[in-house]
Amino acid sequence: MQRSAPRLTRILACAAVPVMLVVAGCSSDSGDSGNSGKPKARETTEASATPSPAQTTKTVEPAKFAKLPQVCRSISAKTTESLVPKAKTKAGTPGVSSDLNSRGGCSWNGLDDKGVKGSQYRWLDVSVYRYESDASLGSGQERAEENLAKEVSKIEGTAGAKKLRTVAAPGVGDEAKAVTYHESKTGEDFVYTSVVARTGNVLVLLSYNGAGYAGAPTPSEKTITDGAVKAAKEAVASVAAANK
Repeated sequence: MQRSAPRLTRILACAAVPVMLVVAGCSSDSGDSGNSGKPKARETTEASATPSPAQTTKTVEPAKFAKLPQVCRSISAKTTESLVPKAKTKAGTPGVSSDLNSRGGCSWNGLDDKGVKGSQYRWLDVSVYRYESDASLGSGQERAEENLAKEVSKIEGTAGAKKLRTVAAPGVGDEAKAVTYHESKTGEDFVYTSVVARTGNVLVLLSYNGAGYAGAPTPSEKTITDGAVKAAKEAVASVAAANK
């Protein structure tokens, strides 16, 4: 079944899914709405602290990584093409960041229209954050650990999430959690997997989701979760590669 351009526009506009991409204090959706196709990476919030005299003299472990990779290249073209077959921008859409040495993001999304067989929508986004060691706040690794727990908690609190489950994602960085859930959008059942991973003092937040339209089947949890974990492993590995 072929649909008109206005119909496709409405589908993409309604397929907004609030997920993870962040820079400069703004959150992106795991779809196209609300951001005009320009995802922004969001900054994690941290409580400010007034250092005490004891804190100012505290010695903390140096940060392991000094820089971040080019985020749109942190996942191979082969992987992004397999996860988002009809991406609008194959090279990815970079998130807006005021400090690329501390945070960055990139996303891919598209609708694979198969005519009478329906359509498959996919969205993939990744954000990375680097934490410096600070005598008053702790080591970069400690700060990354704290924010990993915060980010997992935020995802688990997603409004409207159904069949939510959180599991460890072994083999992804120093530690990682994968959160999978379903949510209804635009009358369709979307399946999401968000992977929050830490490597040293860097946090990687990756989200992958999809839905079937016009009679096409909903992607399985395994398909979405396996794709998210594969992409997250590549993004984590790119951090070490960028610091060689």
